[in-house]
Amino acid sequence: MRRRLREAARAAGDTLPSNDCLSVMIHRWENDRSGVSERYRLHFSKALQIPIEEFGAEAPFTDGAVTDFPAPYLLASSLGRPSIEQEIQMTAHESNDHAQHAERRDIGEATLEQLHAEVIRLSHEYLTGEPLPLFFEMRRVRDEMYAVVDRKLWPRDQADLYFLLGCINCLMADAAEGVGNAAAAEELARAGLAYALAIDHRPLAAELRMIMAVVALWNNQPLRCIDMAKSGLQYLSEGPNAAQLHLMHARGAARLGDAATATRAIDQAGRIREREYSDDLLEMGGDFAFSVATQHYFAGSAIAELAGAESEAIAQLERATELYAAGPGPGEQHSQYCKMISQVDLASMWLRTGQLDAAVTVAGPVLAISPSHRIANLAKRFSRVRAELASSRYHRSTVAGQLDEQIEQFCRDTIAAQLRHLPTSPVG
Repeated sequence: MRRRLREAARAAGDTLPSNDCLSVMIHRWENDRSGVSERYRLHFSKALQIPIEEFGAEAPFTDGAVTDFPAPYLLASSLGRPSIEQEIQMTAHESNDHAQHAERRDIGEATLEQLHAEVIRLSHEYLTGEPLPLFFEMRRVRDEMYAVVDRKLWPRDQADLYFLLGCINCLMADAAEGVGNAAAAEELARAGLAYALAIDHRPLAAELRMIMAVVALWNNQPLRCIDMAKSGLQYLSEGPNAAQLHLMHARGAARLGDAATATRAIDQAGRIREREYSDDLLEMGGDFAFSVATQHYFAGSAIAELAGAESEAIAQLERATELYAAGPGPGEQHSQYCKMISQVDLASMWLRTGQLDAAVTVAGPVLAISPSHRIANLAKRFSRVRAELASSRYHRSTVAGQLDEQIEQFCRDTIAAQLRHLPTSPVG
């Protein structure tokens, strides 16, 4: 009977409790004539091959003997119709059965802790590691999460996994953008945003909007950059990452030549930075935290877009360089890539003001970086340096020509290094 009930339940899309529990329930129904709930009446009727309206009907008796009814019908009849008290008791039994199923958990704390630690490790390693190999490592961790999320989970387990999936997609989006695949970065960020919104994690949603703003800016879409930054600020209005969103707004506005809006956004970012704030995303650190040095780099890069603001841009970018050289402050980590881009932007400003030697000095360490540690956006940023070198003031300069040749070789080596790191097996 237990086996037949389980088959009937499976056909109806229902899941019954464990065999031991089901056996106890069947014996109770047969021996104690306890009431059978509507849920189990349906399964019994199918198992006994009788119409549900006949289930529990009294079998006719003649002179104390049972007439010739089929055995399944007799078994059903022996159960009798449930009384109100029996129905209430059975409802309680069903709640207990369902609770036993709900308390099942196919994931342990150790697995969640390991996945959490992996995300933190990758977040920190991305700031200084090789972007393309790290992207594939991030994908491996994401696939582990996919395997876990389909198991029987408690609600808080699912929320934790959705948070981690949002984080790993955020990191992958950042890495994809770093190696120059804007379309993949956008898609990964949107995937991460879906997880963040599903659990209403506003700081993570804001961070993913920030990634979209960065992708838009690097693809010369300043209006979309501004839209994404504003959207992110609807989720987060305090803390370093909110300051970063204001600075992305500033960079988009500066690209459009809107100096007033850019200046206001930079000032707002500075005020927000001074306030005390913390959340669980910031606590993960690494790529999820926005350092003071990088804040100066973002501000300087925004101002560098504005005509006639070279001195102010140089001041911000030099301050970023000083802070990067001094090392991270308490609770901070520095991004090697932000550091390099800030130096490239500073070289552009020095060239714009006629300081060729200063530009060569600041660009030198970036040009010497190992090809495997470069990102595609460095090549994009170096295009501005080359545009300054192409101006008439540097036409006859041997030093300027040599710097231009070094930049071109830098871009070639960067592309070659990325091709060498592509996986040889099919991408899953």
